[in-house]
Amino acid sequence: MQSMFFQVRLFENTEESSCLCSFILFLLLGIIILIIFSAERDSNIQLMDAEVALYWKIMCKHLQAEAQVKGSEAAATTGAEAAVYASEATDKNDLLDSVLPSTITDYVDLVKAHLSAGPNYHFTSRQLLLLGEMLEFSDTMNRKIASSFLHELLVRPLEHEVDDDGNQIAIGDGVSLGGDKDWAKAVAELAKKVHSSVGEFEMVVSTVVEELARPCRERTADFMQWMHCLAVTGLLLQNTSTLRNLQATAIEPSELLHSLLLPAAKQNHVDVQRAALRCLCLLGLLENRPNAELVKQLRLSFINGPDLVSAIACKALIDLVTWHGPQEIDRAIGIESPDPSYEKSQFTQVDLSDMNDDDLNIGVLDILFSGFHKDHWEFDLEGDNHDNVPTILGEGFAKILLLSGNFASIPADLHTVILAKLIKLYFSEETKELERLKQCMSVFFQHYPALSDKHKSCICNAFVPVMKAMWPGLYGNAGGSTHVISKRRKLAVQASRFMVQMVQTQLFSTESMDQASKSSESASGLADASNNFDISEEGLAIRIALEVASCPDKKTAAGKAYALALCKVVVLLRFRQSEQKAIKCMRGLVNHLAASVASDKELGKELAQMAARLRSLDACPDEELAQDDADAIFKKLGFDDGFKLDTNQAVPPTPAPRSVRPPAPARRRARQAPSSSDDSDEEAGEADVPATSASRVPATPSMTAAARSQRASKTAALSKMSAKPATASDDSELDGQSDVTSEEDASDEESL
Repeated sequence: MQSMFFQVRLFENTEESSCLCSFILFLLLGIIILIIFSAERDSNIQLMDAEVALYWKIMCKHLQAEAQVKGSEAAATTGAEAAVYASEATDKNDLLDSVLPSTITDYVDLVKAHLSAGPNYHFTSRQLLLLGEMLEFSDTMNRKIASSFLHELLVRPLEHEVDDDGNQIAIGDGVSLGGDKDWAKAVAELAKKVHSSVGEFEMVVSTVVEELARPCRERTADFMQWMHCLAVTGLLLQNTSTLRNLQATAIEPSELLHSLLLPAAKQNHVDVQRAALRCLCLLGLLENRPNAELVKQLRLSFINGPDLVSAIACKALIDLVTWHGPQEIDRAIGIESPDPSYEKSQFTQVDLSDMNDDDLNIGVLDILFSGFHKDHWEFDLEGDNHDNVPTILGEGFAKILLLSGNFASIPADLHTVILAKLIKLYFSEETKELERLKQCMSVFFQHYPALSDKHKSCICNAFVPVMKAMWPGLYGNAGGSTHVISKRRKLAVQASRFMVQMVQTQLFSTESMDQASKSSESASGLADASNNFDISEEGLAIRIALEVASCPDKKTAAGKAYALALCKVVVLLRFRQSEQKAIKCMRGLVNHLAASVASDKELGKELAQMAARLRSLDACPDEELAQDDADAIFKKLGFDDGFKLDTNQAVPPTPAPRSVRPPAPARRRARQAPSSSDDSDEEAGEADVPATSASRVPATPSMTAAARSQRASKTAALSKMSAKPATASDDSELDGQSDVTSEEDASDEESL
């Protein structure tokens, strides 16, 4: 039975949606229990099991919903059909009345009996509280009985344990009524059902808050009394829609803030501070403009509080930022809005470990983002680890990026910084144990690139900064042992492939799909090149190529591995034929990529294939891209420094050098990149080989040595060849290959 209790409690929502077919089985059981209870009111009440209470509640809610549907259908129709629907609604209501407690007194006694049974019946008691939402409290006597019962629930002390040293330890989350947010929600729903008049709920609960706050104001309350008072205060603030309903009550908002919440946030006990910060957040969400003292206290608690307190303060600040906007939060403490012409590109770096007091000149987003850089955040990996700063910051900034359209005051460059940090956090070894963070980031990365073109632009802009920040041994990143370096490189490669997948994700928006279809139609006609390459794979490929070409440490092992990893990403990217300028620009950058990875023959072949694809997509392959157009592309991608393209030199060939002997027909067919001029030269060469075509024939080492002996001293050349024949032969072979390559390139240029 104990195992079934835990299963029912764990899968409560699943049971509600999937077990409607079992209602009839428990209907008879519930009726029997109520009949026995009604007949033997003076005897001991039989306690329910968890599953019985759950199915009873589900069954009653189902009957109530059916009755409401039939009643709505009866009201929407007329005549005999309306009478049928009304009859069905009456039958449902009668059946519901038959399975509910007959009187409010019976209901209250039933709940009290389970409350007195101890914590093992806490789940059953909560189901019975939710059952009260379907009872009728219009009668004055019934409402009075229920109101008295609610007062007992609100002033009921928090459950606690006593350790070996005699210290009291609160049971539950420490911030909600009853130590459980679900319990607090059940109490609130019952209270709003009983006190359903406008402002009545706030009036009743604020009276209880004022009663519980007296010892806190007098500074005679212990931490358990503080927590109890703050739990009821949180219930009040969470279930009121506006602060106007709290006006003219037992304790008004201003008094609540200054006499209870701010003093509680300065208490020494961690749980009291956490409960107070939660209430400050709820109060701030109800305000039209955030209060200055409230914001200052949350900032100070985030900076100087213990880790558990900093987590709650962090969550509160993020909630206020997403509700009011970061600009309003900063304005509340006197930070004026920056000049609209100034585009902020980086967050202000703040060392939270060395800050003893709050610096009111630093914005709230700068303070929060600095939380990513603080070392040694403490969190418990056992059970739920939701209340830790890295997880809260990750979820909060992910929410800001998803709702970026609502925060016009946040510059677009900061979106790139935030996204780069989230990607790095997702692939970090330090956060692999934070399952909540991993799950949240996984859902975020799945939807973020599919919502907007601006999001894809942000991903493209963040690619290179992420790789710079993650690659070991470069750009100031620490190295380590071979194993550590290999592990970090694998994570960086995974991140790069992951970002490419996000860029290639299709958009959800129908408007973007229409734009994509229009662009494809224009591409078929080879109209003017479109201007959105910077948010697509073309822009990402150019960014990566420029990063490889400008990498300062390409000669080191870390730099070579970095260039190889980036080039392996480039060959995965696709170009659209409509992006003619981007295609020409990339054609001029492929040669730089090939030169950076000359040691990897397989990757060289892939780059050669990529160059061939780009040439086939180029509408005018013989025309070069003007340098002004190239500079405009670079500037749009965020590169102010000019970069000279190299569109003339072909990608270095990877096959072995060709033989000097007359090529057989099969070998002639295997020559790479034949052109019309090459074919004509070959045909003419069968009859009479001119000097220009003879220069294209690869020379053997002996021929090359003879040519050199004519240009240099015969005595020095012959002595060198006799001393080191093998070395001379090898050197001359390499030189011969390079000479042939340059001559072939020159002749190809002339033919073009």
